[in-house]
Amino acid sequence: MLTLLIIKNRFYFVLLFTLLSFSVANAQDVLKAYVDTAFKNNIVLQQKNVSLEKAQYALKSAKGLFLPNVAFQGAYQTADGGRNIPLPLGDLMNPVYNTLNQITGSSNFPMLENQTINFLPKNFHDAKLRTTVPIINTDIIYNKRIAEQQLVLKEFEVQIYKRDLVKEIKTAYYNYLSALAAVDVYKSGLQLAREGLRVNEKLLENGKGLPAYVLRSQSEVESVNATLLDAEQKVNNARLYFNFLLNRDANEAIIVEAANDKSELAKVEGLLAGLNIANQREELKALGQVEGISKNVQKMNGQFAVPKLGAFLDVGTQSEGFHFNSNTRYYMVGLQLDIPIFSGNRNSNKQKESSLDLRNAQLNSNLVAQQLGLSAKVSQNNLRSAYQTYQSSQKQFEAAATYLRLIDRGYLAGANSFVETIDARNQYTSSKILVNINLYKVLTAMANMERETASYVIN
Repeated sequence: MLTLLIIKNRFYFVLLFTLLSFSVANAQDVLKAYVDTAFKNNIVLQQKNVSLEKAQYALKSAKGLFLPNVAFQGAYQTADGGRNIPLPLGDLMNPVYNTLNQITGSSNFPMLENQTINFLPKNFHDAKLRTTVPIINTDIIYNKRIAEQQLVLKEFEVQIYKRDLVKEIKTAYYNYLSALAAVDVYKSGLQLAREGLRVNEKLLENGKGLPAYVLRSQSEVESVNATLLDAEQKVNNARLYFNFLLNRDANEAIIVEAANDKSELAKVEGLLAGLNIANQREELKALGQVEGISKNVQKMNGQFAVPKLGAFLDVGTQSEGFHFNSNTRYYMVGLQLDIPIFSGNRNSNKQKESSLDLRNAQLNSNLVAQQLGLSAKVSQNNLRSAYQTYQSSQKQFEAAATYLRLIDRGYLAGANSFVETIDARNQYTSSKILVNINLYKVLTAMANMERETASYVIN
């Protein structure tokens, strides 16, 4: 029998441990599922992803500048009047041709008329395919590097907002649970107040109570009921904000998994024991990219004196009267060289301006690094304060619960007054609410510290 009892006890212990573990894991899974939903649906995060996608296309465009560019170009011109060039071909060649015809006794040399050539083209077209390719151009090299850095910067901005979103979701979820816990406490307080009213009404019926006690009990019932309605409204507001973060229907229900005190609060001691500040937070990495962009802009502006060389190939046709034959077709190959000589010191001024931008980015990086370190230490101090307040409220609740039991017994025995029972009941309700509020304040402080130390794992 003893062995059977031991086996049963072990079985129940394992079963209880398994259920508790499942409850804790389930609570964590619910909150993580909400975070994943927000990553998919949050509008601001979608805007950040759109900016990231734009940066990807900007990088592709910057890489495309290295490839040849082919374009069709067409032109049509016609004119009349203007200057003319007289060509007296008849006056020059006809005497010679006449003499040759006499000598040869033939008419092989016809007579020519004088010609007039107009300067302006008439019914002239030029259609061609122009292919251009850069050979030496430092601007497109640095533009590609800057586009790559801007893409990485956008990726960091997405990560930064994700961390902020995780904190907001956890805080909103804990606020919702805290509001629900307050409603439960007020409902319990309302039951106690109604029970007090019932007891006083019975005492009055039996000639042992006072009408003033009944009136006071009714007033207490109405007061607690009004407080309950206000608490329920806070629950609705908390649900609205939580669903707003997830970009879903405002009235959609929230899965409630109350926090396990021991499992969650066990982490607090470790967080307070040491402060692990991530040296490579996304904010610092983003500022590093800003510095890199400023450096590349400075280098690009410093290369203004480097010549730019490009090549082109034209394949087309040109004629008057829209003819297309072997005489109208042509091709042209060439090189284009651009060497800057003087531009009113604009290039040197741009270089100095970019140097100041780089200096400002470096100073900003140092400032933000100090601010992040300060924020992490402040979040740890806030967690310590919230945890100590929670421990104090637990002791206060235990004392209030004991006091309420003693006063209730004394009142029924006639040793304590009704006012004392109301005061004891209010202390009990307030201390119970305070325990729940302080518990979720601890969890909110943990979420804030998790954000400040960038310890949440984002896939």
